[in-house]
Formats: sequence, C-alpha cells, structure tokens
Amino acid sequence: MAARQPRPTLGALFLLLAAACAGMAYEAGAAARSHSALWVVSVCAGLIALWFVGLCVRAFRAH
Repeated sequence: MAARQPRPTLGALFLLLAAACAGMAYEAGAAARSHSALWVVSVCAGLIALWFVGLCVRAFRAH
C-alpha cells in the first residue's frame, strides 16, 4: 500500500478555515459581554477552529 502524499492545497484551505473560525470565536467572545448566549457560539467556533488545525496538520504531514 502506497504512503499518503501531503496535500499542501488542502492544508492551506484548512488553515484558512481555522483562521476564519478563530476570528468568529474571538468576535463572539468580545460581544458576549452584552449577550450571554454568544458564549455558546464562541466556544463552538473555537472548537471547530481547533478541529480545522488538526486537519491542516494531517494534510501537511506525510506518513
């Protein structure tokens, strides 16, 4: 079975999506001072950003 090749384009996409989700998490956290329900959005966006970072690392790493 052949080793999987790194996919830098896919990794770059995941990195971009992680940055976008991290930005959403930050903005929702900053706005959560006046709306407590935004903490849920902030936490979920942060977790999704971490997930995308994991996918990015796997896409760049060769096995």
